[in-house]
Amino acid sequence: MMIIKNKTVVTDDWVVLRLAENESPEAVTVPAGKIIVPLKVWQAQREILQARAESGVWLNSDERPEVLQGEVEKFSVIAVNFPRFADGRGYSIAYNLRARLGYRKELRAIGDVLRDQLFYMQRVGFDAFAIRADKNIHDALKGLTDFSETYQASWDQKNPLFRRVPRTGAELK
Repeated sequence: MMIIKNKTVVTDDWVVLRLAENESPEAVTVPAGKIIVPLKVWQAQREILQARAESGVWLNSDERPEVLQGEVEKFSVIAVNFPRFADGRGYSIAYNLRARLGYRKELRAIGDVLRDQLFYMQRVGFDAFAIRADKNIHDALKGLTDFSETYQASWDQKNPLFRRVPRTGAELK
């Protein structure tokens, strides 16, 4: 599988573990290798999983990133699942992971991720994107450069445009 990471299309060496309907977080067997597990699996199997050299966790849009406070540095990758294109809660999760919890490693968007979202996702701190399987990843990559300037402050630009552009007062006359 291919993903966009740091504005480049690369081969993904991580596997996202999704529980089947009849599996419980406590009983699921987590295979060896680079696995991104659901938050509930991490919470249920923390002792076993934190012994791994590299670990990853993913949050659903209805889960709070604060439950990982004090643990974010343990993860090589944290992913946020977008169950539907119209579900924007993942943006807040990403921003809070970066700004409030200090997460500095790979932050990945998974699920219903489309080109139209990428520019805004990178603004709140995502640096990796698993594009929906039925979409062209190379076309989606172009979504990161849809706009040349931003007005609002966010994770990627701390100052709004009016603070970045010098004003002389002459334009008011």
